[in-house]
Amino acid sequence: MPEETHPHEQTFMSWPTELIWGADIADVRDDIAGVARVIAGFEPVVLLAGPRDVKAAQRACGSQVEVVSIPVDDLWMRDIGPTFVLDGKKLAGVDFHFNGWGGKQEHGRDSGVAREILAMEKVARIAAPIVGEGGSIEVDGVGTLMATESSLINNNRNPGKTKADIEAALTQTVGATTFIWVKGVKGKDVTDCHIDALARFSEPGVVVVSTPPEDAPQDVWTAAYDQAHAVLRSAVDARGKRLELVELPEPEDVGRRGEGFLATYVNYYVVNGGVVLPRFGDKKADRDAVSIIRELYPGREVVQVGVDTLGEGGGGIHCATQQMPKRT
Repeated sequence: MPEETHPHEQTFMSWPTELIWGADIADVRDDIAGVARVIAGFEPVVLLAGPRDVKAAQRACGSQVEVVSIPVDDLWMRDIGPTFVLDGKKLAGVDFHFNGWGGKQEHGRDSGVAREILAMEKVARIAAPIVGEGGSIEVDGVGTLMATESSLINNNRNPGKTKADIEAALTQTVGATTFIWVKGVKGKDVTDCHIDALARFSEPGVVVVSTPPEDAPQDVWTAAYDQAHAVLRSAVDARGKRLELVELPEPEDVGRRGEGFLATYVNYYVVNGGVVLPRFGDKKADRDAVSIIRELYPGREVVQVGVDTLGEGGGGIHCATQQMPKRT
């Protein structure tokens, strides 16, 4: 699996449905359309929508976004779509058998999205021997993989499987050779604490870590952050080198938000020539996040997008996107 900075052929996204989002459907569709339009300024975007939603999605996203008619339940393309891998010029997609994050939600249509995309693109499908989601893994492109134990070593996805079993499956499917596991949190959010809301590789050897405010209340989340920081400070990557950690402070002033609101800048998305970063309305934190990301990704344009309704759904920009890498 190549790193996210590897050139993309295109980005896949998905159009949310009223069945899932109810009264928030208009607002979340505004968020998704806004993200899609920004990405389309950098690279092609293919957005999946149910047959009845194609025209509305096309109007909202504009002519730069290609909307295709494939039935979906929700917008979390990182988790429901295929995870693409490369072997020279040979491209394949790993199907991690999405099961609604361990059966927490019914996603009958979304469980088939990976297979549908691979068939549409005429890309070989690799059926993973484990259940997981694209957001549950983070790679540096040279063999190192980060993940939370809570999201993968979990009976709601992989009953009876050990850490060694799951590592073997990830070596087989995405080519990982070195594993960095952080504990995470089970049962407190729908994903069981995905790594892509916590820590990301900006390049081999450099990890961007979401950092709560100093006065954040001590709870299971701050304990998980502390544990992750400790693990990452002592970890070595596939090259045998210690990691450089870059803290990316979370916003402090996001107004009145729900308990599950995802206020982390780490859930950004790297595109061809740019980085799409969330904006939360905390002016200082928003500015600081842009400054840090610009230093980490020199030469790339950083564009901030408001995704408040996505955040209320417990996700962000990275969760809503999935890259298809260019064949080398």
